[in-house]
Amino acid sequence: MSDLSGDKITVRLAQFGLVALFALSAGAVYSQAVAPTNLLPDPYVGAPFGKLPDGRNWGSTAGIGVDIDGKSIWVAERCGAFAPPSQVGRPGVQVGCDGSTLDPVLKFDETGKLVKSFGAGLILFPHGLSVDPEGNVWVTDGLGKEGKGHQVFKFSPDGKVLMTLGKPGVAGSGPDEFNAPSATLVAPNGDIFVADGHGGNTNARIVKFDKTGKFIKTWGKKGSAPGEIDGPHTLAMDSRGRLFLGDRGNNRIQIFDQDGNFIDQWMQFSRPSGVSIDKNDIIYVADSESGSVNKAHGDWKRGIRIGSAKDGKVMALIPDPDENATTTSAAEGVTADAQGNIYGAEVGPKRVMKYVKK
Repeated sequence: MSDLSGDKITVRLAQFGLVALFALSAGAVYSQAVAPTNLLPDPYVGAPFGKLPDGRNWGSTAGIGVDIDGKSIWVAERCGAFAPPSQVGRPGVQVGCDGSTLDPVLKFDETGKLVKSFGAGLILFPHGLSVDPEGNVWVTDGLGKEGKGHQVFKFSPDGKVLMTLGKPGVAGSGPDEFNAPSATLVAPNGDIFVADGHGGNTNARIVKFDKTGKFIKTWGKKGSAPGEIDGPHTLAMDSRGRLFLGDRGNNRIQIFDQDGNFIDQWMQFSRPSGVSIDKNDIIYVADSESGSVNKAHGDWKRGIRIGSAKDGKVMALIPDPDENATTTSAAEGVTADAQGNIYGAEVGPKRVMKYVKK
């Protein structure tokens, strides 16, 4: 149990809205429901980031990551489109990059200048994007149609396809199949983790492969108990090698070891669409679906919460400026560069935002 005094616990509860606080040797563990963490400082100012070539407009952006140089930004952009996945195949409706000749994978330098792009014709619905320790770029394709989609792509920094996982166009739950994969993460030893599913009737699991793409194991099933999943939307890893899953449908982050053993669940970062952890174990969590967008989680403000991956403290909130949005709003994907600038990839507003300290 906690070795904190009663007065200190009271201060923590008042400051962070926690209903219960437990202390273990690994650090504070937040295991119970919490009150909305809305009353937090916002020490950032934001502006749109990234200039596209003349004649090209921004589409929805969900996947985003910082390059190994610590300053360039990779973005998965849906070829100028915004439409829900349910409309795929409908006449006259472009969903993601379906039918487009544009490159969906974009790299910008720190000034927002586009310096590289690739991936045209390969990806139907670019969703998650991550950069591995060697600088390779991983992108998930979250839809399937006519022999395309439901796959994970590993690209070299120059756009060469180095590996694909999943059967193109096949939605399944076998060891070599995915159903709407949302995110990937590559551990320092090269092991590959895929958050497989996007809510609804898709999968609800994490799939682990070795660095060659050989299947190792899978864990998770649809549900809300510890270790169960509803909408595995984003992945991150802290300096201790713990795997953080944005379990969006359950309004929580779940923490696992790399073998799939449940460690804890955190509710205080709200409904996680995107999670990123930097080298200093600062955690950035993007909530694009609470408040006016989701009445069941209506007491929570949308935006990007910043805190500590070591003990779960929430320290700041960049709020969504649109308090009355009715569909996904503010950042869905999130990352931070080596200088601590924060980047939010926005699906509904169709843009990338950069936030710097005031």
